[in-house]
Amino acid sequence: MPDPAKPSLLDHLSTNLLRVLPQHLLAAGMYGLMRAETPWLKDLLIRRISRHYAIDVSEAAEPDALAYPSFNAFFTRALQPDARPIAADAIVSPADGTVSQIGALDGERLLQAKGRDFSVTALLAGDRAAADRYRDGLFATVYLSPRDYHRVHLPYAATLRAMVFVPGRLFSVSDATTQLVPDLFARNERVICHFDTALGPMAVILVGAIFVGSMETVWHGEVRGQRGQPTKWVYRGEQRRQFATAAEIGRFNMGSTVIVLLPGGVASWSSALRPGSSVRMGEALGTPTGVTG
Repeated sequence: MPDPAKPSLLDHLSTNLLRVLPQHLLAAGMYGLMRAETPWLKDLLIRRISRHYAIDVSEAAEPDALAYPSFNAFFTRALQPDARPIAADAIVSPADGTVSQIGALDGERLLQAKGRDFSVTALLAGDRAAADRYRDGLFATVYLSPRDYHRVHLPYAATLRAMVFVPGRLFSVSDATTQLVPDLFARNERVICHFDTALGPMAVILVGAIFVGSMETVWHGEVRGQRGQPTKWVYRGEQRRQFATAAEIGRFNMGSTVIVLLPGGVASWSSALRPGSSVRMGEALGTPTGVTG
């Protein structure tokens, strides 16, 4: 029996195909299809994809899947208020999903998959000053599958400082693709959210993927920028919104990955978590151990 952790021949073929396909054109087509409000079409999409991925809507604020006006509205559905208990005094998972990797940075290198790492500077769009804040720090990567709840929440109470939209590719972010595409998360389109916390700086990065037509934040809405270079927003005064632990900060329009960065010495990750662990939003990823002031 083949090793399920090792990319198959089909994985190699599909990844190579993605290298030559017009990724953004495909994403644009999916963007329109997912927002179609023609009743028979959106109902067909919801039924077929719900069945294929065994999506559970019983915890949704609106549990009738066909009541949503479009597939995207269904995909980014809210949960009932008490559906996710929030761990106390913890750094919590920003999303429902699977832990892709979690651990400590080696200098400014973080693990993408076994045998592959990449730099925080590249992930943060070349911002070396920002990357230096996380040298020898901590990172956690959570992958959201199509069956997961797709809103993103804050791992720890914080104040918004800046946001950067980084144009890029739209490779799949599946386990197989992370093993096959070097620097995947630093190549894909992404939204970098910079926060200040009682533990020091924290970055929460929403990484786009194939068919992820857009990403949104609660303070900006759908995030778009220049295609050729990063676009940065710096927040000052009343724009510097404060968020409690586990407060909603954004959503993926289709699935993808969230990466959390923290400085060194401020927290410890749970020893029970490892690559492949399932997590739910609000579940403890780790425990704060220090406050930088």
